[in-house]
Amino acid sequence: MSDDEDEDEEKENVGEGGEGKEIYPYGEYEGGRDDQLDRHGFGSALLPNGDIYEGEYHHGKRHGKGMYCLKNGARYIGTWRKGLKHGKGDFLYPDGSKYSGDWKKDLKHGQGTYYFPNGDTYEGCWYKGLRHGLGTYTYKACNVTHYGTWINGRMEGPGILNYPYFRYHGSFDKNLPKGVGCFTFDAKYMQHGFYINMRDPAFDYVGAEELELEGGANQEENEYRGNPRGIVPIWRARSITEYKTELLPPEPVPLPVKESVESMIDIIDYLQKQYEVDGYQAEEEHRATPSPVPKELEVDLPDIDFDI
Repeated sequence: MSDDEDEDEEKENVGEGGEGKEIYPYGEYEGGRDDQLDRHGFGSALLPNGDIYEGEYHHGKRHGKGMYCLKNGARYIGTWRKGLKHGKGDFLYPDGSKYSGDWKKDLKHGQGTYYFPNGDTYEGCWYKGLRHGLGTYTYKACNVTHYGTWINGRMEGPGILNYPYFRYHGSFDKNLPKGVGCFTFDAKYMQHGFYINMRDPAFDYVGAEELELEGGANQEENEYRGNPRGIVPIWRARSITEYKTELLPPEPVPLPVKESVESMIDIIDYLQKQYEVDGYQAEEEHRATPSPVPKELEVDLPDIDFDI
């Protein structure tokens, strides 16, 4: 919802400053006001769509600590700045998933953890609502973790897959391992080789337009799409050596993100968002879906003869 619609609506005559209660077609509000009759200080508001906000205001906008409850059962508890989620906060979804961490201009941004209903978790960096930077995704079902670099919501670049009894070190492309890498076993042996991504012959063709990421799809849905459909990684082993750290592929590294000065793109995106607000829908938060377990996590490694 836009701040113009719920914050700057016609005020009921409640006197100069102080507290007051307003009841009219635009919703209900009870709490403090400033000398201009804008909501100020602590207050509670019942919006026309059934959502509820209770917390601090600053000259007509949600600002400070507050709780926003959506009528569908979702709720945000945290800090606000100029009417937007900003700072530290928790967002709880109706399906039981939860995000806890940093926010900036209504988006997950900074450090945060997302808890999925199936037990999976992602802990790490976020940028403008997407997993971006260093992060760890834990697959509860198979007790495997992926630590590495994420770009625009996907595993990209150097990464490490931690299995219960061994590790894979290599690079990832669109959530799949790709290129040169190695498996390590108890810091004693290394199996070197490479991954190639091939089309799964069992995959039913559904049309090229459905294989591509829809540019107009919801951002949250795009973020959590899984592996490219119909593509599976195939491991090609080449040699086995003793464990040597100098033979390991490059480690994941943080992505350079300058937060001190906002770029023009940041400013344009923020200003554009103010014009794209459609009624109360701006308060809706779309839930995420967990990343599917990559195909290569579901298969056994080829037999290895460690007596070589």
